[in-house]
Amino acid sequence: MGILASIAAVALVTGVIVGLRHFVPVLTLGSLYIFAVLPVAIEWGRVHAVAVSIASMLAFNWFFVPPVHTFTVADSRNWFALAVFLFTAVAVSDLAARSRRRAREASLLAGVATSLLERGTVGSELDRIAAEAARVLQVEEARITLGQGSPGGYALSAGGRTVGTIDLSGRRTGDASTKRRLLPALASLLGVAIDRERLAGEALEAEALRRADVIKTALLRAVSHDLRTPLMAISTSAGALARRDLAIDDADRADLLATILSASNRLDHLVDNLLDLSRLQAGAAQPEPELHDLEQLVVGALDELEDDGQRVEVSFADEPAAVKVDAQQIRRVLVNLLENALKYSPPDEPVRVQVAATGSEAVVRIIDHGPGVPLDERERIFEPFHRGSGRGEAVGAGLGLAIARGFAEANGGRVWVESRSDQGATFVLALPTSQPARVAVG
Repeated sequence: MGILASIAAVALVTGVIVGLRHFVPVLTLGSLYIFAVLPVAIEWGRVHAVAVSIASMLAFNWFFVPPVHTFTVADSRNWFALAVFLFTAVAVSDLAARSRRRAREASLLAGVATSLLERGTVGSELDRIAAEAARVLQVEEARITLGQGSPGGYALSAGGRTVGTIDLSGRRTGDASTKRRLLPALASLLGVAIDRERLAGEALEAEALRRADVIKTALLRAVSHDLRTPLMAISTSAGALARRDLAIDDADRADLLATILSASNRLDHLVDNLLDLSRLQAGAAQPEPELHDLEQLVVGALDELEDDGQRVEVSFADEPAAVKVDAQQIRRVLVNLLENALKYSPPDEPVRVQVAATGSEAVVRIIDHGPGVPLDERERIFEPFHRGSGRGEAVGAGLGLAIARGFAEANGGRVWVESRSDQGATFVLALPTSQPARVAVG
């Protein structure tokens, strides 16, 4: 292509001079061959451009310098004009070729910077960068290795350190100056990208450690309060029962035993919550989905509430909704949401549950008459150990809603809250519906 383009460029300019020679002095028209040299130099490099310069001089001599159709020059001044033209053409071709090389180098470095900053990690971009470097350096293949690399490659050094090496193989048509300019700049970009990647990793690790410290602090606070209170009740009641010098009638003994049982259940519930949260955060809470009637899951959750379930009013949809979920996990979601609603509702106000099917989802709405949830806390209340500041006195360890959302999402569902100030809150559980081919009794 370079040879054909060079021949075509010389022929085209020669034809233009033939058309203009009757109007403009011929020696002046010789400078038009510069327009044959420039595009060839820009597109195919200096070697082709020098060849076009010589061919242009010979063509001009053959067709236009007396005696024509010979390479003899009768007038010595024409020799000088041809020499000046040849020198000018070679110089212009060299400048154009240099400009093209610099443009390709700049384009490569800009592309490398863009890919390293926006597209991905250094390792994932090395093959593409090496291919672009091979094109600019005019070699058949290039391979970049980070670190010390292979001893036969060229070292990529920046800031007094070796970032990696680049191995060049195949026929080489580029010059050494391109390599001297390009490789240090390429090394600097790779060094900056490596440092940026390392700092980003350290920042991510620091953020993970910070979040872990926050969780540990919250866990310690929860343990110090929510474990100490029932333990104190158990210790006090058991101590009173163990004292031989203390006269205790049957009613007092029953009260102390009830206190011990209640505190033990509270401890057991807290430990279960901590275990469930750890399983969710570790990704170990894998559901075992089966087809279930959502109404049966709601009834099962109410049964787990025992006496508190009497404060709940339920309205079911006209048509039962079938969901393919882990029954135990979804019942846990419903129990946690119901307990939360009962906790914040006045004792004389019922909690309402509405079950409906909307399109591809089955929806359970749990409506309480508590103080509501402020707008800025509607997502934070689903974080572990967060106790809502706008819902009266904080009760519990702040794990129930986090576990409810975690189990719902593990089963392909969603949990969110809708609330208006001083008008209570509505917690919504949405689960994808399934065809009710065979419903397992939960």
